[in-house]
Amino acid sequence: MSDKTLLTQEDCRQVGYDMSIAGKVIVLHSSALPEEYKIAERQLYFCTGGNGSNPYPIGRSIFTVSLADGEHVRWNRSDIFGIAKPEALSEKARLQLSQIRPIGALDLKGNEPQFSGYCYLPDGRYTSGVWLCSPKEVQDYIEMQKDYQHRIMICDRDDFCVFEMVEGKVIYPTQEILDVHRDGQEPGGMELKL
Repeated sequence: MSDKTLLTQEDCRQVGYDMSIAGKVIVLHSSALPEEYKIAERQLYFCTGGNGSNPYPIGRSIFTVSLADGEHVRWNRSDIFGIAKPEALSEKARLQLSQIRPIGALDLKGNEPQFSGYCYLPDGRYTSGVWLCSPKEVQDYIEMQKDYQHRIMICDRDDFCVFEMVEGKVIYPTQEILDVHRDGQEPGGMELKL
């Protein structure tokens, strides 16, 4: 994807008002942007909610995080083409997305993180981990990242890997480890925390 090329409806995997866009990467109409921001990188946002994010919305406000710079911005639902296809995201946008905590994540001021989430580009580059306070936050983080990231890793507080996914396929824990854990046995002394 070139920074000069503007994204269109063809860069979306789903469009229209019959879908929820909360928790999704969305593509903004270029016409909603100021002239100096009319580049594809500025059209990508992560939707965190708002009355306009629901299917067949009654309201029009949506709240977002820019995948260009991390800025929180309010848009109208009519400003949105739809949900972005994975190939619409640049490497920079993927790294910015990896830094967003899931919708409804607990405030870190009053809650102790139990996990950290990391996302990697195919060449191994990544940014700092994102704190996650519960198994539900871990599941929500994986769900919001899995379509857009090459590799996702979740580590516990001791920085041991408890989950890893590459190109949408879970590689750790293996099915064998899950089966042993399900049967109530400890796999080699390791404690599975998810």
